[in-house]
Amino acid sequence: MTKDLDSEQKFSRSAYADGPRLLADIGATHARFALETAPGVLRAVRVLKCDDYPGIVPLLHSYLADHEGIRINHGAFALANPISGDMIRMTNRDWQFSTDEVRRELGLSTLLIVNDFTALAMSLPGLSGQDLMQVGGGAPAANAVVGVLGPGTGLGVSGVIPTIDGFVTLGSEGGHMNFAPADEREFAILQFAWKEWPHVSNERLISGPGMEIIYRALAHRNGVKAAPRTSPDIISGALEQHDPLCIETLECFSGMLGGAAANLAVTLGAFGGIFIGGGIVPRMAEWFATSPFRARFEAKGRFTDYLAQIPTYVIMTPNPAFYGVATILSEHLRGRSGANTLMERVQHLQHELSPAEQRVATLVLEHPRKVLGEPIAEIARLADVSQPTVIRFCRSLGFLGLADFKLKFASSLTGTIPVRHSQVRVSDSTHDLSAKVIDNTVSAILKFRDQLDVVSIDRAIQLLRKANRVEFYAMGNSRVVALDGQHKFFRFRIPTASYGDSHLFTLAAELLKPGDVVIAISTAGEQPELLAAVEAARTAGADVIAITGSKSALAKKASICLAVDHSEDSTTFLSMISRILQLLLIDIMSVGISLGAAEEGEPDKRRLLISHLDL
Repeated sequence: MTKDLDSEQKFSRSAYADGPRLLADIGATHARFALETAPGVLRAVRVLKCDDYPGIVPLLHSYLADHEGIRINHGAFALANPISGDMIRMTNRDWQFSTDEVRRELGLSTLLIVNDFTALAMSLPGLSGQDLMQVGGGAPAANAVVGVLGPGTGLGVSGVIPTIDGFVTLGSEGGHMNFAPADEREFAILQFAWKEWPHVSNERLISGPGMEIIYRALAHRNGVKAAPRTSPDIISGALEQHDPLCIETLECFSGMLGGAAANLAVTLGAFGGIFIGGGIVPRMAEWFATSPFRARFEAKGRFTDYLAQIPTYVIMTPNPAFYGVATILSEHLRGRSGANTLMERVQHLQHELSPAEQRVATLVLEHPRKVLGEPIAEIARLADVSQPTVIRFCRSLGFLGLADFKLKFASSLTGTIPVRHSQVRVSDSTHDLSAKVIDNTVSAILKFRDQLDVVSIDRAIQLLRKANRVEFYAMGNSRVVALDGQHKFFRFRIPTASYGDSHLFTLAAELLKPGDVVIAISTAGEQPELLAAVEAARTAGADVIAITGSKSALAKKASICLAVDHSEDSTTFLSMISRILQLLLIDIMSVGISLGAAEEGEPDKRRLLISHLDL
């Protein structure tokens, strides 16, 4: 599309009230750009070569130079790279950049950057029959998981999970799984690749550069002298010149891709289908339809019938990642409920805030990820305000405090889903069981974070700040948590004791006085001795903070319950994750006590080596 024709489109008259949206699909070789002027309507599509630019900012300025008169507020980029945090270092290019710095450089209110195959996966629900070419049989199941992979400069892998209110994409680096040969020929190719790399992933062979390695490996195996060819040359050599070595290369390549697609299908249970994207397969689509791909896909032994039900498609529409990244941006801007994003709320309410609160708002708008990652003391320092001002800013926006604000703010800035629970099995290797234990714990912590009762935690911190004495009561596995709490609180110069002997609970509780606090810790919350001690403490006038299940007997007897409702079979297994969640509550209360002391001008009295503080 020419610049003159672009001008005639009058992008400023976008169907979006805040103007057209900048979309980009940036790979290792090419960067594709477009302006979305209405849902699904792309204008000014342009392809630039990444080699022509020293970094992402000059690349963006080159595209935007043709649209200087158009105000662009929101952008979303798909990037052929893992995405984690604000700083991005590209794998296949010597580029690195800060998302926030790029956003400010372009003058955008919103800039989302997601993995390119996350974007491609998000485009799949919107593709129709004319966008796809089915290879082989099978029919998609309704509301089923979908898998996507695509060879290009690398091998992208992702998936789409249907939910009650839309779709969720999986952030994945599945292209780096080990390559598994299926026959002697593929093993010979693997041995050839081992001469160059000690670890050969699927991406090393099932990609454009990988096709070139397959070509060289087959030439070596067949005793043929062959001049080096690029992957486009190999494809044209097979389809146009009917070169035997090129044809064998494509056959190997398509078979390997079929094996990788089958592994993805059984891993995800992808009865919604497996979709092949990337820039290579569409170039040989007609040949690919009768290639070894589908036969290899179904060659799964006992699971042949399972895979025969799953359809496989080649994505034929150009620039599908645009539609995926546009969907992600649209959902980000409107939220699931149709409300404005939190960033927009801050912008709209900024003029109604006090001058000090406006400085916090400016910090949030200019450095959103820094606000997410820093403690309240650092946020206050960066905004040049007091810590209570930060809290007032959060409450002015309708949140309970900084923690509540960060939870909602984080969900509006990210798009991938956390890991899920995986059962450890007897047959697992040490690597697998280590990964599962860590993933299960991370998943539980994220769920716990989203369900925190901030009001109860705040009340507990207020009690502890004023406590004359704090005693910890716990039995069994929770005893370790109690000892950790005693160690931390004692360093705040709070008279502290810990009891793990059920015979001493009630005796200790009867000696308490008003102004004293008991922290009772129990996973089940049903031990009779602990319940009796809590009753005695309440009778003596002390307050009781229970760290236990929200429905337990202990929770009902306590002054405040800090709920840990993670379900574990404590009759058979040690309560591993519940213990970690209990320890987190101890840490949260410890940091809360330190903040209170700092606000009261007593930093040396109670702020002792708390790692989350930087005052």
